[in-house]
Amino acid sequence: MSEKRKDPLQDATPKAEIRHIAIEGVIGAGKTSLALMLAERLQAKLILEEFEDNPFLAKFYEDPDHYAFHTQIYFLLSRYRQLQELRQADLFHEYLIADYIFEKDRIFAYLNLADDELKLYETITASIEHNVPVPDLVVYIQSGVDRLIENIHKRGRDTDRRIGEQYLKDLNEAYNYFFFRYKAAPLLIVNATQIDFVGNEQHFEDLVREIFRKDRAPVEYYNPVK
Repeated sequence: MSEKRKDPLQDATPKAEIRHIAIEGVIGAGKTSLALMLAERLQAKLILEEFEDNPFLAKFYEDPDHYAFHTQIYFLLSRYRQLQELRQADLFHEYLIADYIFEKDRIFAYLNLADDELKLYETITASIEHNVPVPDLVVYIQSGVDRLIENIHKRGRDTDRRIGEQYLKDLNEAYNYFFFRYKAAPLLIVNATQIDFVGNEQHFEDLVREIFRKDRAPVEYYNPVK
């Protein structure tokens, strides 16, 4: 008879300390896949970014100068509306998993908006951001550009095919800059270039164990190898 696999949540941080987990990463890093898997693993409430509902996104990839502000404001208000719903008590789920944090919107804003657009964006953001709940833990999935491109090609979304390699490189650098200075919530930075938490069960279980590890510092780095 095979030995029963030990639950990675056993002997981990008490559940009450980590309830709201937000997964972040550049396009193609696997943040939504990890959020889906964690939500199933923990029987958690799941909040996914509604990027497909943005009517300006496809137009932005075709003409970013013209549609950047429209796209950004739509995402900002959509994320705000979603996260406002979290302020209501959920009696049916112990955990909450989201595939984004509200603050990441600024990464795209500073990358894509002109100076005058950015001033208006910041005015709107400053008036609403204090009402957004803060996660108990943010998991930043860090990856190399080559791996990001490989993942994007695998999933085959129509909107993603319009993303240029240089834009992806700039976005990856912007994410790294942002999260290496992030202090709003406890942060786990995961080097995912050499692992496959979607296709490899052991890689996923190791990552779950790392997320719920005891005695966590405000910023932790997880650098697994195959």
